[in-house]
Amino acid sequence: MEKTLRGIAQYVRKNYLSYWIILGIDTFVSVICSLVAFGVLHYLAHVPMDSLQLGKLVLVSLFSSIAASLLFHTYRNTIRFSQARELWRIMCAVLLKTLCLFFITFWVIPDTQFPGNYKVSCLLFDGLLTLVALIVFRVSLILTYDLLLDWLNKKNTRILIYGIDEKSVALKLRLLDSSHYKVVGFYTYGKGNHRRRLADLPVYYFEKASDVDYIIRKRGIKGILFARYEDTRIEENRLLEYCKSNELKTLIAPTISEADSDGNFHQWIRPIKIEDLLGRAEININLHQVAAEFCGKVILVTGAAGSIGSELCRQLVQMGIRKLVMFDSAETPLHNVRLEFEKNYPGIDFIPVIGDVRVKERVRMVFDLYHPQIVFHAAAYKHVPLMEENPCEAVLVNVTGSRQVADMAVEYGAEKMIMVSTDKAVNPTNVMGCSKRLAEIYVQSLGCAIREGKMQGHTKFITTRFGNVLGSNGSVIPRFKEQIENGGPVTVTHPDIIRFFMTIPEACRLVMEAATMGEGNEIFVFEMGKAVKIVDLATRMIELAGYRPGEDIKIEFTGLRPGEKLYEEVLSDKENTIPTENKKIMIAKVRRYEYADILDTYAEFERLSRAVKIMDTVRLMKKVVPEFKSKNSPKFEILDKE
Repeated sequence: MEKTLRGIAQYVRKNYLSYWIILGIDTFVSVICSLVAFGVLHYLAHVPMDSLQLGKLVLVSLFSSIAASLLFHTYRNTIRFSQARELWRIMCAVLLKTLCLFFITFWVIPDTQFPGNYKVSCLLFDGLLTLVALIVFRVSLILTYDLLLDWLNKKNTRILIYGIDEKSVALKLRLLDSSHYKVVGFYTYGKGNHRRRLADLPVYYFEKASDVDYIIRKRGIKGILFARYEDTRIEENRLLEYCKSNELKTLIAPTISEADSDGNFHQWIRPIKIEDLLGRAEININLHQVAAEFCGKVILVTGAAGSIGSELCRQLVQMGIRKLVMFDSAETPLHNVRLEFEKNYPGIDFIPVIGDVRVKERVRMVFDLYHPQIVFHAAAYKHVPLMEENPCEAVLVNVTGSRQVADMAVEYGAEKMIMVSTDKAVNPTNVMGCSKRLAEIYVQSLGCAIREGKMQGHTKFITTRFGNVLGSNGSVIPRFKEQIENGGPVTVTHPDIIRFFMTIPEACRLVMEAATMGEGNEIFVFEMGKAVKIVDLATRMIELAGYRPGEDIKIEFTGLRPGEKLYEEVLSDKENTIPTENKKIMIAKVRRYEYADILDTYAEFERLSRAVKIMDTVRLMKKVVPEFKSKNSPKFEILDKE
């Protein structure tokens, strides 16, 4: 019996009742109501029923009911998802049927048999009875469906939804058909709303850890579901801590940015990740203005297989671009991006190109073949310790490579080149940061020379700086995840080290916004939010994985790596930036370099780096960027004393 009921419930949940069946039932109910009303009329008037009159009324009721249903589409609504505002369709259909019966009644039944007031009363009774019967039919279906769902979901994980706003209620409705979770109420901080009910569910409250413990025992709660990312950050040190101590699941509903290209979600809800706690509210950018900037254009993205480059490509293909050229030296990652785009964006004209920005003729070939109008230059070496050990490669890729891309952009008439830089270029303490600062200097001085008529061309150069991006290749979060999965230890360089973080999609949206608003030669910096202590990040990731820091998984401090500093520069400091119309984006105040004065120097950079003259290369870097002071790098700290 239970197996049969479960099968029925599963069928009902996955299938909709045919609207032709609904039309048939509605029509049958309507005709029966007319017959009842007609019978009551004869009973009250003490007049025997005439079969001919009865037949005419049945036919009129039948055809008027069908016509009214077809006209107002009362049968097309999925009844189990019906809302009160849909009643107007039923009311209009009943009114149309009543009007049809009104005319036929006064035509068929002579006034000598029934007084007019009897007929009017009968018609009003018929209309009211039909309206009530149709509503009762729908309510019965809804209640039956809800009872079946409750019975089917009785073994599901019982959860509470945090919050009582529209998004929280909408989330409850979305989970009605969930085969994994059963929403049993809403959860808020404080007693203000605890007597209320929302969507026929109670609102519970908490103020301290014992409240959470009580609701777990009383209602069998196994998890808390958040509708908004902002709420997780509000409750990070309160409810999330209570959940952790009570081993409650903490879940979140993904935002629209997590949907695939078809707008579908791979998970309706998922466990809270560290990125949810570090991220911020969705950034609002002028999508129409950004789309208008790139629509119908050929766009080149260097470093297209990297974290930033690939996300830029994903966002650009939604802007109506004409052609996308994806340039990268990493074969397997670019192949993976190609497979992704072939599957998700089959209508987009995209061209993956294997190439290296260090090879001038390969860069020239791409510009000569495709003549890109917009260039996003994201190709770079980025790992600080590795570049400290290989400074000539850092200069060759980040400086010479950027120079060659910029020169080709001018030679082939690109409208704009947007270079992706880093916060480590500000007062650099390592080779990687200084190499990015040198790239900034070159493209900005070249742009100024063009604007002032000292160089031919019309390309505008825009630079964007931001800090660490969450989940980028080789960054701290993927490394911590791997260490936790392997049972630890989690390695942190220093107990006091802090960093600024930004999500990859957020960084790319800001890059495109800066590209749109840039007039040329600006270095845009992004507001990075609050700094995060890396040891706190490691601790929270261990806790979110369900372990106890220091007991189940240990945290070890390994010491600062070469070139690494404890504190990153604050990019959005009011003293060194100029505000823009977007409060998340500022323009950096930087020292100006003359293009003619640096040409020979950059040629020397290329010569030294290709010849692998390490000390001479770093010495020249410190000469051109005097604020570059090495830290935790004894080999190069010697040069600071010269």
